[in-house]
Amino acid sequence: MVKQIKQWVRGAALGAVVLLAACNMGPATFVNTDITGSALVANFKLKDLSGTERTMESYKGKVVAMFFGYTHCPDVCPITMQQWNEVKAKLGAKGDNLQVLFVSIDPERDTPELLKKYVPQFNPSFDALTASSLDELKPLLTGLRVFAGKVEGSSPENYLMDHTSASYVFDQQGRARLLVRHNADSAPVVSDVEQILDGK
Repeated sequence: MVKQIKQWVRGAALGAVVLLAACNMGPATFVNTDITGSALVANFKLKDLSGTERTMESYKGKVVAMFFGYTHCPDVCPITMQQWNEVKAKLGAKGDNLQVLFVSIDPERDTPELLKKYVPQFNPSFDALTASSLDELKPLLTGLRVFAGKVEGSSPENYLMDHTSASYVFDQQGRARLLVRHNADSAPVVSDVEQILDGK
């Protein structure tokens, strides 16, 4: 009888472990906008800060947070980059598997030299993708339905860029998973990204 009880206890404990594991492997429950299974795709062939040509395949195995901006941006861009730095820090060791990419939508002014000074100041691990023209960016902008357009200023050199302010998050296989609005609270973003890092 005692032997049967011990076997039952061991079986119940094993069942509880399996149940907990199953719960942990359940689908992701995001606070930010879930774009899993959408038609959005990051189709690009652009250069990074080192001048190396990159595609989404280059980042396979990492979760990628992609933001579209420009170095002369007065507010949205620096705030967003600071937010991603905060998210990466709060993820702790898991943050090593999060790659933040700043995609310049102002190739006319955002030279590689300028981007090398601008992007790493938010976090040394952050990278940038650059194009020689907006036409070269079109496949990526179209694939993610991102808007980018010049707003004329007081002179040909002094202008702003109107652009989509949200960030896109892709899983380790390069699939679009999450849309994070500008100025989103960092705690839910950390929770959402952590689920993707955990393979959900």
